Amino acid sequence: MRFPQTFIDDLRRQADIVRVIQDYVSLKKKGANWMACCPFHQEKTPSFSVNPAKDIFYCFGCGKGGSIFNFVMEIERVTFPESIKIVAEKAGMPLPVLVEDKKFEARRKDADEIIEMNSWALEWWEAQVEQGNAEARAAQGYLMGRGISDETRKIFRLGYAPDRWDALSTHLKERGATLQQIERSGLVVKKDAGGFYDRFRGRVIFPVLDAQGRAVAFGGRTMTADSEPKYLNSPETPAYTKGRHLYGLHQTRDEIRQRKFAILVEGYLDLIIPFQAGVRNMVASLGTALTSEQAKLLGRFARKVVINYDGDRAGVKAAGRAIETLLAEDIEVKVLVLPEGADPDEFIRQSGIEAYHELRGKAHPHIQFVLDQAVRDRNLHRPAQKAEAVEEVLPYIRAVRNGIQKREYFDIAMDALRIEEATLRKELWQTVKAGTADASLIRQKVTQAAGAHPTIAEQKLLELLFTDEDLRHSVLPRIEAADYEDLPTAAVFRALKELDEEGRSVDFSSLSEKTEGDVVAADLVPLLLMNEPQRADGEALDDLQVVAESCLVALR
Repeated sequence: MRFPQTFIDDLRRQADIVRVIQDYVSLKKKGANWMACCPFHQEKTPSFSVNPAKDIFYCFGCGKGGSIFNFVMEIERVTFPESIKIVAEKAGMPLPVLVEDKKFEARRKDADEIIEMNSWALEWWEAQVEQGNAEARAAQGYLMGRGISDETRKIFRLGYAPDRWDALSTHLKERGATLQQIERSGLVVKKDAGGFYDRFRGRVIFPVLDAQGRAVAFGGRTMTADSEPKYLNSPETPAYTKGRHLYGLHQTRDEIRQRKFAILVEGYLDLIIPFQAGVRNMVASLGTALTSEQAKLLGRFARKVVINYDGDRAGVKAAGRAIETLLAEDIEVKVLVLPEGADPDEFIRQSGIEAYHELRGKAHPHIQFVLDQAVRDRNLHRPAQKAEAVEEVLPYIRAVRNGIQKREYFDIAMDALRIEEATLRKELWQTVKAGTADASLIRQKVTQAAGAHPTIAEQKLLELLFTDEDLRHSVLPRIEAADYEDLPTAAVFRALKELDEEGRSVDFSSLSEKTEGDVVAADLVPLLLMNEPQRADGEALDDLQVVAESCLVALR
C-alpha cells in the first residue's frame, strides 16, 4: 500500500517548506530566499538556502538539496513514506486512505516475512548462548577469548547457531513459519534431492541490522581455526541486498551525528572491540569493497570519514577503492593505517585505546595516503615508474567534486611526483577536468617528459655492446643492476643482460620484446642497431675492452 500520488502532490504544494525546515534550523530571510548554517555539515558562514517559491532547499557548501520530503528524510533519517507522514502532521493535513500497489505490496510482504523470521531466528540464537550445555560454553569461551563482554554481546545481539542440521528450521516451524517461507528466508540451504538444512551451524552469529534495528541478514563465524569458510554470510533476499547496509550503524549513528565524523572499518570485530573500548562513531563495510550505496548512507550521518582498514596489502588496496567511492559523494576523507599491518581489533587489545586515539588524531589526509602508496616501491628517477605513479594518482583527483579542492590536490600531487614541466602539467590537468583519460597516452607523455638524454658514456657503451658479440659476453657479466637502474637506458641494459643469459641473439625482435613500453628504448634501439662493428674479423678485442671499461667506470 502507498499514498496516492495526488495527495503527495497536494501536500508538496500546501506544506510551507520554510515553516517545516524552521523546526530544525534557524532561518533568516535574505532576498527571495531564507538562509542558515547547514544542518548536514559543519560551517561558520551560512550556505544553506531555502527557496519557498520553488519549494526547494539547497546547500552551496555540501551540495545537499531537494524537496521538503528530501529534507525530512535526511534530517530525521526516515523513509519516503515516513517523511510524508511527518510533513502532513506539520502541515495539518489528514492522511488519506492508502491505495493498493500490488507489486510494491508483494515485495514489502516478502521482505516483512523474512525480517520476521530473521527476528525469530535471532532471538533463538541469542538464547542459545545462555544455555548451560557444552556448545553454549564453547560459544561463551570463544567470545570471551576475543575480548567481548556480556554487555557488548547483548548490545550487538550476538548469538550461537547449534551444530545440528535442522535445529533452527525446526524452531521456525514451531513458531508457525511455512516451508515456503523458510526456503525463501536464506536461513536454510536447499538440498538437491529436496528439502533443506540450516545454513548456519556451529557458528557464532553476528546479525546485520538496518538503521531501524531490524535484522536483515547474518554473518556466521566458525569457532575453530581449521573450519572453512571462516565466515559464512546470508544470501541476498527481498529484505537484504549486499552493499546497501553498514554494520553497527544502528548502534553508532547518533554518536556519528554528534561527533560529525565516522571511522570506517572492515569487519565485525574491527568495530565491536573499539566500540566496547569507547569508540562509538564507527561503522563497518562488512568486509566488501565499499559501495556507492554505503557511501550515500554514511553521508547522511557525517561528511567526514576516517578509513581504518587492515594494514595488510589487501586492506591498503581496499582503502584506496573506498577513497574514490567516498570522494564521489563529496565526503572528506582521511586514512589511518595502524603499525605492522594491525587491524583495529588486535591493535586496541594489544596497545590500548589511548594509543589508538593518538594515532587516529594523526590520520593522513587522503591525498597524502594516495601519494605515499603511489611512490612506494617506485623510483621517481626512472621515467616509466614516475609515469606509473602519476597514472595511479590521477583517478583520486578526478573523483573530487569540489573544483577548488580538485585543483589544490592536483598541484600537491604534481609537486610530490616532480612533474615540473608546465606544458605537461597543463595537459594532465585537462584530463582531470574532463573526467576521463587515455592511460597509455598519459604514461607516454610523462615518460617522455621525465626521460633524460643518455650520457655519452651510456650511448658509447651500448654501441659497443650492440655491435660486438664477443665484447657482450666479456663485459655484460661484470655489469650489475646498480650500474644502470637509475639511467634512462636501464631497460636496454636490462634487455641485453637477459638476452645474454638466455643465449639469445640481439636483434630488433628480441630487444623490442624485452623493452616493450619503454619510450627511451623505442627511440634508441633502432639507432643502435644501425651502427657498424668497430673492429674487423679476427682483430684483437683489447682496445674495445679498454673503451668499454672506461665507459663503465664513468657510469659508476
